[in-house]
Amino acid sequence: MECRIGCGACCIAPSISTPIPGMPEGKPAGVRCVNLSSDNRCQLFGKPERPAVCSAFQPQEDICGHSSQEALQIITTLERATTPINKKNR
Repeated sequence: MECRIGCGACCIAPSISTPIPGMPEGKPAGVRCVNLSSDNRCQLFGKPERPAVCSAFQPQEDICGHSSQEALQIITTLERATTPINKKNR
């Protein structure tokens, strides 16, 4: 599956615990990455400073669904299901 251009779900829904350019503490779940453009394109795509976690993400139908909205829902559900309990209680 090819990445859906302008989707941005993987740059919004999940938390990222490693530093990101412009977000040295990483990114909380549900917060737009500061490197996501207004038309939901990664401004770091193909650049060496793009975090490894982002480069390693491979779009798959069961994660990305059939639309950007569905991708956001699926990834949000997965993020909630995999968040440690002590993090949920903060």
